[in-house]
Amino acid sequence: QVQLVQSGGGLVQTGDSLRLSCAASGHSFTSTTVMAYFRTTKEKEREWVATIDWDSGHTFYANSVKGRFTISRDGAKKTAYLQMNSLRPEDTAIYICALTDNYISYGSYNKNSYNSWGRGTQVTVSS
Repeated sequence: QVQLVQSGGGLVQTGDSLRLSCAASGHSFTSTTVMAYFRTTKEKEREWVATIDWDSGHTFYANSVKGRFTISRDGAKKTAYLQMNSLRPEDTAIYICALTDNYISYGSYNKNSYNSWGRGTQVTVSS
């Protein structure tokens, strides 16, 4: 059974940085494995933030975070990271990591592609 254990998050001020981690266990990574971060608030349903192709390292970002956030991975640790710089109050959300081996049907930016989810970690950016 796949487990995604998240860490990081917290309360920061506008312009600060944070790094989130998502460690996977119980999963055999394949050439089609991708990991992603989504975020959600009470007002918004789950929104895609970024994806990393585990095999190639290729990364993809939502326009709202492009140039500020960086997703990366450490294969040996089976961990994905989300480095968040120049944080804004509108980045405040619960950030949830996800993993899938099959994103072809819906796309790597679509929550319906993912069958393994972390518990989420709160990020709060004060103005």
